[in-house]
Amino acid sequence: MSEPLIFEISKSGRKGYTLPKLDVPEKKIGELIPSKYLRKDSLQLPEVSENEVVRHFVRMSSMNYHIDKGMYPLGSCTMKYNPKINEVAVALPGFQQIHPLQPEETTQGALRLMYELADYLREIAGMKAVSLEPAAGSQGELTGLLMVRAYHRRRGRQRSKILVPDSAHGTNPASVTIAGYSAVNVKSCARGTVDLDDLRQKLDEEVAAIMLTNPNTLGIFERDVLKIEKLIHDAGAIMYMDGANLNALLGIAWPGDMGFDCVHINLHKTFSTPHGGGGPGAGPVAVSERLEPFLPVPIVEKRGNSYRLLYDRPDSVGRVHTFCGNFGMLVRAYTYIRLHGAEGLRANSQNAIINANYLLSRIKDYFELPYQETPMHEFVVSGDRQRARGVRVMDIAKRLLDYGFHAPTTYFPLIVREALMIEPTETETKETLDAFADALIKIDDETKTHPEIVLKAPHTTPVKRLDDALAARQLNICFRD
Repeated sequence: MSEPLIFEISKSGRKGYTLPKLDVPEKKIGELIPSKYLRKDSLQLPEVSENEVVRHFVRMSSMNYHIDKGMYPLGSCTMKYNPKINEVAVALPGFQQIHPLQPEETTQGALRLMYELADYLREIAGMKAVSLEPAAGSQGELTGLLMVRAYHRRRGRQRSKILVPDSAHGTNPASVTIAGYSAVNVKSCARGTVDLDDLRQKLDEEVAAIMLTNPNTLGIFERDVLKIEKLIHDAGAIMYMDGANLNALLGIAWPGDMGFDCVHINLHKTFSTPHGGGGPGAGPVAVSERLEPFLPVPIVEKRGNSYRLLYDRPDSVGRVHTFCGNFGMLVRAYTYIRLHGAEGLRANSQNAIINANYLLSRIKDYFELPYQETPMHEFVVSGDRQRARGVRVMDIAKRLLDYGFHAPTTYFPLIVREALMIEPTETETKETLDAFADALIKIDDETKTHPEIVLKAPHTTPVKRLDDALAARQLNICFRD
């Protein structure tokens, strides 16, 4: 499992390429690029053959954990399997080789796809209109808040605060700050949902919106959502829904029916486009009539049998992304939705809820359950019992790696001590869920009999336990000491 750095494989004079004979006049690089832009020293690139490069990275890839290798029980992340048909669709030449600067008459297929995808997402959310531009859920949040700001500006009174429940998705406070608002925390009640009395106390004429995750990060549905909606709208504020947990609602409940004015939709979560890793994402935003005039431009418009990009929207918040968002992600989500249809999407959510509750039933006798409400697609347990034995949930997470599983989300949400936040998604079989539950139960037993094994985990991975804080601050990927 030990793999040297590619610099250590390097041998002077080796190369993995051949170039054709030059068919243009040869010029010195200084004639083409001003000398002030030229580096003074060589690049110090590794010198390796083609097969050495291929084998090195294949060996490296086999050490990585990925969705094709095993389950990701990451709460709130909805790490479901990515169907390979999505990749087939996005690789079609008409999609793969398209250019955003082509004339609209040559991109009618792509424009139609975006128009239909926006319409599907609008129907799924129960909203008035959709923008496909935001490149991630976080950018979708910011876009929604910019529309909230534009809405209040048009009404003649800018407001300064956004209400954020303590069970909300973790990016909400950051988005609030970037948008120029102040985040005001709203407490949870004993059942893990919004405390209405605390909400009433903090709701005043300075509140521009509430950012509500529903189901919340405990996996619990906000059963008082209609009461919250009335309070918020009566105060002249906007109902914003973080769509991180939309995978629990498909075909079962509609954000629009709950009174939300805005919801961002994470295509990489609910509709199976790949998670980042530094790559492109997509976080479309669906809005009610209140916010529809402020959607980013351009919007795909249908006229007769043709499609075009509409920029003439005087109240729009403007562009939030170049061109029309990350098109490849849109193709994948469109494929996924068309593949499943309305009945299939509803079944996905039902199966996600069944899987989560089955897994919880397997482990609830071994971990503390901080809230007694029946969860939906994910749940949170506490490792307080194990902490009393000297073992933290971070230790449990590391030990899970030895059993061949990626760890759940740890220490979030913050309202649960020693939190383990688990979301199996609908794509995992009963056998996989049982194996994961068995691993957690065995680790719980180890905390009683051999806690040192858990405290020193992982034992079988290519890299053992790191100093996470030091690695984040002093990352060195080029050379070993």
